[in-house]
Amino acid sequence: MTDQFDLEELVHLEQTFYDAGHADGFAHGRIHGLIEGRALGREKGFEIWEEIGFYEGFAMMWKAVFEQRGDGGDHRAVYHLRHLLDFIHQFPTTNPSPSPFPQSQADEIDISRLQRQIRSRYKALCASLGVRPTLRASGTTDEAGDEDTGNHGSSGSGSARPVWSLGEDAKRPVMQGLSF
Repeated sequence: MTDQFDLEELVHLEQTFYDAGHADGFAHGRIHGLIEGRALGREKGFEIWEEIGFYEGFAMMWKAVFEQRGDGGDHRAVYHLRHLLDFIHQFPTTNPSPSPFPQSQADEIDISRLQRQIRSRYKALCASLGVRPTLRASGTTDEAGDEDTGNHGSSGSGSARPVWSLGEDAKRPVMQGLSF
């Protein structure tokens, strides 16, 4: 019996299996966390850029209107328009890859702050143009209304007016079955 029996391994047998299971679970969770994190980041990125793209399209359209008229437009509106486009062009369009070296505070962009500035400048531009600021996410109905303005589906006159008049079609008698 030259082999020494290690009693320590036998005493900590449960902890050994627990540690091995924890290490395997941690590695597995890390993989799934990366996959889910990328999917969530992609989804939120598209939501943010849907909003920023709306603002950019709105601003570019009004810029083209002012340039086509040739009078320069309202000076306040042009001022807000120029600053809105400047903020939009500052917004990052690429995902920064992680680097082993820490970035300085000056290099980091505060996306939420920049997004708030863009929204504020958009609302100021709308106010100077006399246009109601609105942005609805794709897939929402008109009943939800605009959260920012507190207008919930009404056009300001007390009742919602449909875009298409269906008065005559609603009064027409329905035939047996479908009529195309």
